[in-house]
Amino acid sequence: MELRQLEYFIAVAEEANFTRAAERVRISQSGVSAQIRALEKELGSPLFDRSGRVARLTTAGKAAFPFAQAALENAQAMREVIDAVNGLVRGHLTVGMVRGCEVKPLFAALASFHDEYPAIELELVEDDSDSLIKRVLAGFSDIALVGVAGELPSQLTGHVIAREGLVALVPPGHPQAGKKDLPLLEILSYALITLPEGTGIRAAFDEACLAAGKFPDVALVASAPTAVAELASRGLGIAVLSESMASLHPGLVAVPISGVELPALLALVWRDRPSPALAALLPHCRREFGESRTEVG
Repeated sequence: MELRQLEYFIAVAEEANFTRAAERVRISQSGVSAQIRALEKELGSPLFDRSGRVARLTTAGKAAFPFAQAALENAQAMREVIDAVNGLVRGHLTVGMVRGCEVKPLFAALASFHDEYPAIELELVEDDSDSLIKRVLAGFSDIALVGVAGELPSQLTGHVIAREGLVALVPPGHPQAGKKDLPLLEILSYALITLPEGTGIRAAFDEACLAAGKFPDVALVASAPTAVAELASRGLGIAVLSESMASLHPGLVAVPISGVELPALLALVWRDRPSPALAALLPHCRREFGESRTEVG
C-alpha cells in the first residue's frame, strides 16, 4: 500500500469523479484508476461503485476513508517531526494564485525565499479562488493567494492583504462617469463586465445582488482584471472591479458602487499547522506584503 494510492483514493472520494480527481492530483485518469484498482486488489474489496456516472464509496470504501485520511496526516506529521529534529527545512511547496491576478509582492516573496532555501522545490498553481481554497483545505496546495467576499474561510489561517469596496469602471464619456457614487440597483440596469464566479470580487457583487433580490445582467466575463477594464473602455458594458484594480486604468473613470455591504478581500490562506517549509516562507510573504489588516487562525 502506497501513500499516493491513499491520496488518489481520497481525491476520488471527495470529487465523486475519477476525471476531476485526476485533474486535482495532476496525473492522468488512467493512472488514478490503475492505482485505485491496485489498492482495491490489495485490500480485497472494491472501494467505489462504478455503475453510475458518480463514483460512490462502497461500504468498504466508507470504512477505509477515515483511515486513509489519518494515514496521510500522520505521514505528513512524521516528516515535519523529522525535519524539526534535524533542524532542516526542505521539500516541496505548492503555492496557489488566483488566475489573472499578478501580485508582484508574492513573486518577490517567492524569489527571496528561493534565494534562502534553494533546495525547496516551488510549484505555482493558478485557478479561481474557490478551487484554490479547496486545494488548500485538501492539502494539495500549501498556501494560496485568493479573493473572498466579506471574511476568510473559517477553517483556514489567513493574512489579509487588501480589504476594498467595489467600483464601476466606465469610459470618460459614459453617462455615469460624473457621479460621486453609483447605487447598486442603478448599475443593474446596464450590461456588466465582471470577473468569473469563484473570485472574491464577483462573490461580493453577487452577494449584494442576492441581498437586493436582483439578478445582474452579466454581458461579458473575463478572467483577468485588465481584460475586464479593456472591454469596458470599448463601450461593451460597465466593469465591476476593486478600487486598487481600477486605479491601474487611469484612462477610465472609477465610480464607487454603493449598496455592497461585503468588502472584497485579497488574502493569503493556509492550514493552521504549516509545514517547516511553509513556516519558512511566511516571513518572506509578511515582509513583502507588509502588516496584515487582519490575520486570523
